[in-house]
Amino acid sequence: MALLLPGASQCAGEEKRVGTRTVLVGHRPVSETDAYVAQKFCDNRIVSSKYTVWNFLPKNLFEQFRRIANFYFLIIFLVQVIVDTPTSPVTSGLPLFFVITVTAIKQGYEDWLRHRADNEVNKSNVFVIENAKQVRKESEKIKVGDIVEVKADETFPCDLIFLASSSPDGTCYVTTASLDGESNFKTHYAVRDTTVLCTHEAIDSLAATIECEQPQPDLYKFVGRINIYRSNQEPIARSLGPENLLLKGSTLKNTKKIYGVAVYTGMETKMALNYQGKSQKRSAVEKSINAFLVVYLCILLSKATVCTTMKYVWQSNPFNDEPWYNEKTKKEKEAFKVLRMFTDFLSFMVLFNFIIPVSMYVTVEMQKFLGSFFISWDKEMYDEEIKEGALVNTSDLNEELGQVEYVFTDKTGTLTENSMEFIECCIDGHKYKESISEVDGPLKYYGKAEKCREELFLRALCLCHTVQIKEGDQVDGLIGHLEHRSTYISSSPDEIALVKGAKKYGFSFLGLENDYMKVKNQNNETERYQLLHILNFDPVRRRMSVIVRTITGKLLLFCKGADSSIFPKVQQDEIQQTKAHVDRNAMDGYRTLCVAFKELSQEEYDQIDKQICEAKMALQDREEKMAKVFEDIEANMHLIGATAVEDKLQEQAAETIEALHAAGMKVWVLTGDKMETAKSTCYACRLFQTNTELLELTTKTVGHSERKEDRLHELLMEYHKRLLQDFPKNRGGHKRSWMLNHEYGLIIDGSTLSLILNPSQDSSSSNYKTIFLQICLKCTAVLCCRMAPLQKAQIVRMVKSTKGSPITLSIGDGANDVSMILEAHVGIGIKGKEGRQASRNSDYAVPKFKHLRKLLLAHGHLYYVRIAHLVQYFFYKNLCFILPQFLYQFFCGFSQQPLYDAAYLTMYNICFTSLPILAYSLLEQHINIETLTSDPQLYMKISDNAMLQWKPFLYWTFLGAFEGLVFFFGVYYLFQNSSLEDNGKVFGNWTFGTIVFTILVFTVTLKLALDTRFWTWMNHFVIWGSLAFYVFFSFFWGGIIWPFLKQQRMYFVFAHMVTSLSTWLAIILLIFISLFPEILLIVFKNVRRKAQSSRKASDSLSARPSVRPLLLRTFSDESNVL
Repeated sequence: MALLLPGASQCAGEEKRVGTRTVLVGHRPVSETDAYVAQKFCDNRIVSSKYTVWNFLPKNLFEQFRRIANFYFLIIFLVQVIVDTPTSPVTSGLPLFFVITVTAIKQGYEDWLRHRADNEVNKSNVFVIENAKQVRKESEKIKVGDIVEVKADETFPCDLIFLASSSPDGTCYVTTASLDGESNFKTHYAVRDTTVLCTHEAIDSLAATIECEQPQPDLYKFVGRINIYRSNQEPIARSLGPENLLLKGSTLKNTKKIYGVAVYTGMETKMALNYQGKSQKRSAVEKSINAFLVVYLCILLSKATVCTTMKYVWQSNPFNDEPWYNEKTKKEKEAFKVLRMFTDFLSFMVLFNFIIPVSMYVTVEMQKFLGSFFISWDKEMYDEEIKEGALVNTSDLNEELGQVEYVFTDKTGTLTENSMEFIECCIDGHKYKESISEVDGPLKYYGKAEKCREELFLRALCLCHTVQIKEGDQVDGLIGHLEHRSTYISSSPDEIALVKGAKKYGFSFLGLENDYMKVKNQNNETERYQLLHILNFDPVRRRMSVIVRTITGKLLLFCKGADSSIFPKVQQDEIQQTKAHVDRNAMDGYRTLCVAFKELSQEEYDQIDKQICEAKMALQDREEKMAKVFEDIEANMHLIGATAVEDKLQEQAAETIEALHAAGMKVWVLTGDKMETAKSTCYACRLFQTNTELLELTTKTVGHSERKEDRLHELLMEYHKRLLQDFPKNRGGHKRSWMLNHEYGLIIDGSTLSLILNPSQDSSSSNYKTIFLQICLKCTAVLCCRMAPLQKAQIVRMVKSTKGSPITLSIGDGANDVSMILEAHVGIGIKGKEGRQASRNSDYAVPKFKHLRKLLLAHGHLYYVRIAHLVQYFFYKNLCFILPQFLYQFFCGFSQQPLYDAAYLTMYNICFTSLPILAYSLLEQHINIETLTSDPQLYMKISDNAMLQWKPFLYWTFLGAFEGLVFFFGVYYLFQNSSLEDNGKVFGNWTFGTIVFTILVFTVTLKLALDTRFWTWMNHFVIWGSLAFYVFFSFFWGGIIWPFLKQQRMYFVFAHMVTSLSTWLAIILLIFISLFPEILLIVFKNVRRKAQSSRKASDSLSARPSVRPLLLRTFSDESNVL
């Protein structure tokens, strides 16, 4: 039995919920719940399938006919059925049926797989505690409020509140790989007052209610509270958070068993709510296809209009009226003329409708789907460390990888390894650094702080964290070994580095046991601290704290965080010495954290404890209330010192950024790190060069005074003027040239960005954003530091919306990068050490940043060239196909007589010409992959959607028109007055059309063969196989009298045609004439390519400016900052 408070939403799977739900644990009623009205919740069935047996056909057809091309051909088919058209309805109905059937089979099969997977989950056995006994049930029969027992290595069948486990401390370890891809173990905690209920009888005796938020899809958020009722006592209320919630789809590890109560079931579990996909992204190629379709639709309408008009002009002459064998009936002649004209217009539309390529959409979908496997199969993008390769989450954007203009990248874990190593620290301004010198000993001190301050600092490092300890062979997450027997576990590699750093100085963290943290000091004595509260880290505060009680009863708050978040909270006279060390460490490229503390009186702690408990118990706006309480608690602290941790640059990160720049892409670094640290990393990875002049828009240059907006305005105007004057006029748009002697880079921080994007209402400058954007677009590189996650997305959105809508790509590895990954045209996730949220929400995922080079320069380049050629080729071959049909109307009195047989009309796009272009679009490599990767400038040749602009489109259109004219008039004039056979028989119209069609099929197929640069057995098979199949089909179709046909007009036409020598000569001649311009173009390109190669060899002595090769440890010059 489960209960719902008034006002709660009842719609399963809905994201925006109001109110809360109340759950009776074990369906055991308590007196206080008598007033609640029972609400039926959904069952635990998971339904990921889209269709059922009954709705598959109508639902699938409805979805397919929402596509414009399918709907268009449906209309054409209906016109053929209703109106007396010159071609059989089969000619348009069969291709449409083929497209619809293939798509339906594909979608039906995929949905059948989903049904099968759902049944495996829904029918699996689970154990529920009822009447103090273990009862076996099918998973789909679990109800909200059931107490479920889960054993080691089993998957949680629904979302459970963790009540008790086999571990005495009430913890369990969970992997969420199937939810977010994270393979490291996560620790979850049972409710404090129910940890002892670890038997069937004990857990069944629990009388409690759980109040929690309505289902919502965020995996990392949960708000609730549990009320525990005991006889003759006031109910005990405890807050519930994400650490108490065990999610469906997660797996229990290293714990014998747990008990939990079901709070969300079936389609209301977080896993089910996350089934809904990301918003659909459309590629530039798809937009080009739609534009070209409009042009060809206009051509179609024009042809139909011309033919309809010319028919009535021609028939206005009495001698040109309908012939006796096709004479209209009296009723037809007396019919309303406008209606007749409209019917004729529709008939011509049907006759020419094949100019719109219906099969192109299926071919494009197959090309994208099959082509995406090449990324997953690429062995060079496989990482031995994590034993994983690249992952394609969506195949709809393959070609977009070849059109990227702006790359937005995170720093930590993306450009750097996110593998932290403790380097040094400072205590009260005194520097402590590990030394590798044997003479100096293991540690080097630069002056020493007081002994008590040293110990206070090291205790802070040992206590202020969320690190846990487990036996080394039992976990596989973010780990560091402790005395070769135990392992540090944490969601943050920084925390592991700091705990290991403290160990070097004699203080070791021994673990948490029964709410007591154990620390071994320099005298090998074990100290115990009662852990009272953890004030968790969040990206807004940028700090975390713990409150502990010593064995003497002293209450201490330890806090660590970014200097920008700690300095405002400590005594200002303590900052100066530590700030100098922090700045110097940041310039050396280290990640810095400051450490502070304060001592609390019992009265202060009581007040703090009350505030935290009240905030934790809130069901509405809990996060905001907690943040406000934390802000008040972390005030008036005392600064102890700071730490420096090294995050090494990723392998080949610098070379990758250089290659992206050389390819014409602009790279922006968006990071939450300090400006000095981020700037040093940018120099190390060659984003900034030695000749780069840096423009700064930071709190350092803008200031903190009331005039900061005026100062910002001055700087924006100054930089804007400077860039307009110095920016080379011949610099091609956004393209980067390494031959420039002067480059500009921009640095901006989060607070200044807020001023620009959200100026105050009384500010005189409301166009900050426009000026700022103009400055950014003229800089070769941009560094945005101290960025909040939403600010990263704002930056990406701002560039996306500029004139020309440049294609953007975002790449990151952490949860704070998800917003910008979703915002960009193409989102790339790094399978990093900060979890898998980034890769899970991305379009593509790669193991390392270096793999971005091949993904864009090789795969992206080839995907774009292939699909662009596919699209242009489809329109070209259909124009070649239909133009002779149009010209034929001028020679048959506009009688709507088809030039081609209905079988040829039907099979042209389905069988005769579709497979060669599909194979080409999957396998073609016009340039070797190694060459594409090593020569980034080749990427610029296809940028700006170069192959799908109007110029190449018109070239393909005129080529199709030229060849169509050659096909028709070549055959017409060569055979105008000649006989076909020795007996004097002359051409019939079907023989004429068959010769034209034969030349057409061979020409468009051989044209593709001429375009192919990378031959495989598959290309040979489909190209020559398609031609052979056409010949075989023509003999077969014309060699049998088909009983289901009313007329046998094609009987032996092809066989008689090929027995004539003059026909063979005409076919070969006209094919050569059609392809001659293409052959000339290929010869010209080869000559020009050889000339360019020799010129390139003579210019090879030119070199780009030198750059700083590695991370500069002594970077301190500010002379290049404007």
